[in-house]
Amino acid sequence: MAFLNSWWVYLIIGIIFFYVLLQSVIFLIKSRKRALTLGFTKEQINKTISSSMVFSIAPSFAILIGLIALSKVFGPMIAGMRLGTLGAVTYELPAAINVISGVFNMNIGDTLTPEIVITALWVMTLGCIPPLLIIPFFFKKYSQKIHSVKEKDNSWNQIMMDALFLGMISAFVGYILAPKSVDGETYFSILGVIVFLTSAILIIVFGLLIKKGKADWLKNYALPLSMVGAMAMAILIASMGVR
Repeated sequence: MAFLNSWWVYLIIGIIFFYVLLQSVIFLIKSRKRALTLGFTKEQINKTISSSMVFSIAPSFAILIGLIALSKVFGPMIAGMRLGTLGAVTYELPAAINVISGVFNMNIGDTLTPEIVITALWVMTLGCIPPLLIIPFFFKKYSQKIHSVKEKDNSWNQIMMDALFLGMISAFVGYILAPKSVDGETYFSILGVIVFLTSAILIIVFGLLIKKGKADWLKNYALPLSMVGAMAMAILIASMGVR
């Protein structure tokens, strides 16, 4: 797996990061010029930029946790490139695990071959392409249909959004409850269920604090704090021999 730290990997990823940062700077400059033409003062613009920078730190902790998990498979550079540009840990890690375990019958902790890593990367990359095509070509028609349904009955819009959200959550619940197989032994992961419930309870508590306790500052910290709390619980439970 030495190729994951080769100079050409650093070069390619460096070019990608440079392009993303350049794009961000260009849009920042254009947005600032547009804000000035709309009558915003420089003080208002600078305050908005600085506050956005501060509030982006908290969600970055969730990405950092995903980076640590994904680095175990692809190394820090490729994992950083995936999560820093297009990917999300909720998709990237399950996709990689499915390839490693489903196709090659191996685990993340095993010594992986270049073939396994490259196959997983291709699956993750090809899986990211459909949304990039769906949004520009079909999103307008989709949004028009949603808008027409909303005009007829506003309650259906909320029902559909809730249904989509529950469908996404159900997919992850199934992934947690599915039997695990290690060295030919199949077992039900009690550890996974405990971690899942811990994160769910924490996010509910944070939600109540935000809604009932008026702790609006928690909005940007609820997700990373729930993830960190669940990971801490996972370490504690795993140390007791629970799997």
